[in-house]
Amino acid sequence: MTKRVAKVLTLFVMTVGVCASPLAAGEAWAQGAARVAYIDVQRILARSSAGVAAREQLEKDKAAMQKDVDGKRGEVEKLREEIEKKGALLSADARKEKQETLERKVRDLRRIVDDYRAELERKEQGLLQKVLVDISGVVERVGKQKGFLMIVEKRGAGVIYGAPEADLTDEVIKAFDQEAAKAKK
Repeated sequence: MTKRVAKVLTLFVMTVGVCASPLAAGEAWAQGAARVAYIDVQRILARSSAGVAAREQLEKDKAAMQKDVDGKRGEVEKLREEIEKKGALLSADARKEKQETLERKVRDLRRIVDDYRAELERKEQGLLQKVLVDISGVVERVGKQKGFLMIVEKRGAGVIYGAPEADLTDEVIKAFDQEAAKAKK
């Protein structure tokens, strides 16, 4: 996951956690029972059905793009070999024309690789953003149900130590998968 996505995740989860239940939070704070929990968004993305599906979709797209790039790379290599083998037999104009064609194909290949890389990054951002929006509702609901004052993201919030009982990640994954299954029906 890119650093930009990780920063967005951190801010997103912290906002959801802080805003989850102001009334319950105020009551908990007043009673001296300020409860804080954390979630591991990376683990949710890796283990939830929606996160796995998003990753699989990205892998399919990546494989299709790689196949296209490999085909174009093969064309470039074939032309390069042809120039090396037959270059001495060609006229100066024919050799120059083949060399220009090779250079154009190399530039096109580089451009395609850059375009595919940017497209994959956009798709990853879009898929992850969708999953995060879906997760936010689940985190908010679990936070309200459990009476937490705040839920932070483990990595982005700089959690140095987190007691296992404060880790809501597995509960969020379970609730998220249940909601996703209900939505499919």
